[in-house]
Parts: sequence; C-alpha cells; structure tokens
Amino acid sequence: MSDPILVLGATGGQGGAVVRALRGRGATIRALVRDPAAPRARALAENGVELVAGDLSDRASVRAAMDGAVAAFAVTTPFEAGTDAEVAQGRAIVGAALDARLPHMVFSSVAGADAGTGVPHFESKGLIETELRASGLQHTVLAPTYFFDNALGSRHEALAGVLRLPITSDHPLQQLDRADLADLAAIGLTDPGRLAGRRIEVAGDAPTPAEMAEALTRVLGQEVRHDRQDIATIGDPDMHAMWTFLAEEGYQADPVALRAEFPEIAWTRFADWAGNALTPFT
Repeated sequence: MSDPILVLGATGGQGGAVVRALRGRGATIRALVRDPAAPRARALAENGVELVAGDLSDRASVRAAMDGAVAAFAVTTPFEAGTDAEVAQGRAIVGAALDARLPHMVFSSVAGADAGTGVPHFESKGLIETELRASGLQHTVLAPTYFFDNALGSRHEALAGVLRLPITSDHPLQQLDRADLADLAAIGLTDPGRLAGRRIEVAGDAPTPAEMAEALTRVLGQEVRHDRQDIATIGDPDMHAMWTFLAEEGYQADPVALRAEFPEIAWTRFADWAGNALTPFT
C-alpha cells in the first residue's frame, strides 16, 4: 500500500469531491472525521478510506492524522462558528503540518481572498494563506470561484421557475463545478511538483443570470426567469459584502488559461452541469 494522502473535510462537498478524484487516480486515502460512526464517515470507510478521528481546530489530532501522509488537502469553514473559528482551524492545520513535516499541502481558499475585498470569509481565508506562505511549508493554494450548486440556490425555486441572484441579468458570474476543482486538487496532491508554490484562482465558466435561466429552461422544459434580489435585503453582513463584491468587479479567474494548461480536466459548463443536476427532477 502506498503512503496515504490526507483529506480534511472529507465528509463535506469539497473534501468529498477530492476523495472521489483521488480514488480515480488509485491513491491511498486517509480522512480526518469528527465521528467515524456517522453515516458519511462510514460510507468513506466502506470505500476503502482510512478514517482518523479528530477535529480541524485541534492541532494535535490533525498532526496525528498527518503522520506518514505524503500530502494533505485542507479546507476551512467560517459557516459553522464564524471567521475567527476558521482562522483558528487554519492555524491548527498549518501548525500540525509543521509538526508532522508534511511534504505538501493543497489549501482550498477562495478567489479574491488576496484582493482586499472586505468580505469577511474572504479575509479570513486570506489570513490563512498569508500564514501558510510564512510557514515555509511546500504548498499550493487553489482559490475557487462560486460553485454551481450554490449559484443555483434552492432546487425548489428553480423547479418553480425562479433563479434568484442579486446581480443584474447581464452580469457574468464566474463559477465552478466542485468535481473540476477536485480534479485540479488531485493533480497537486499526486504530482506536487506541478503546482507547488502556486496560487491558482479557479473558474470553469462565467454565465450571466440570463444565460443560466435559459439553460435551466432548456433542462426543465419550462420557463425559468432570473429574479434579481435586492442586495439591501440580504441581512447577513458576510453575504451582503460578498454579493456587493460580485455585483461589481467580481472574481478575476482566467478560465481560458485554465483550459489550456489543464486539458485533462473537464471544465464543466453551467448548462452541462445543470442538465446532470436537474435531470432527476424533470
């Protein structure tokens, strides 16, 4: 058995996609999970993933999970306990990697985290990026744009003919399929020299809400219209700041360059993703 690659957040959306991408490459996979008996954790184990119990904010348990690993995929979240907790997770992960002398880390941040946007969860990830660079660890930063499934929002709304996004109908929104991000992460994890030392902003498509609504109309066989939500009605300060940013300058990834450099990745278009995601509901 080859040395394992550790996936943090393996029961979540990004981490789960990375597990699938690594499995497709025949990698030996280890996952840090809070509760090995939880259904998602058990599903990982049933598919050959080694489970280690621990918590992202606990440096010692993360360090134990990294023992003997050749690389690790790391993702942090502010959406459970806030941005301060996210920064604490990042510090625990970086500290654990130093303790374990981890050979390589792929950290999933967010596009725009280094641009001074003022978006709270962009700034927290930007701080983690800064501390990761200062640590001296060999690493890659992947900075995804908006995920397709987040942009779609409620499937129930789409099925009811509404796509609610707080930007104008003609404003492109850079987006991404989680599977494509995972494929890029898998390249960095299994072939570190190819991406080491790089920060890559990641987008696979940039449709406007009008184009998204047209694609959903074709998939569902019924009209879907874009309903522009007033940003002023978004009460969460983090989400308000994010959508203000996205409605103005927005993400600055280069999908054309990504397609040229990584032709082995599908780089899914929104229309194709929507067809796969919503076909079971038609």
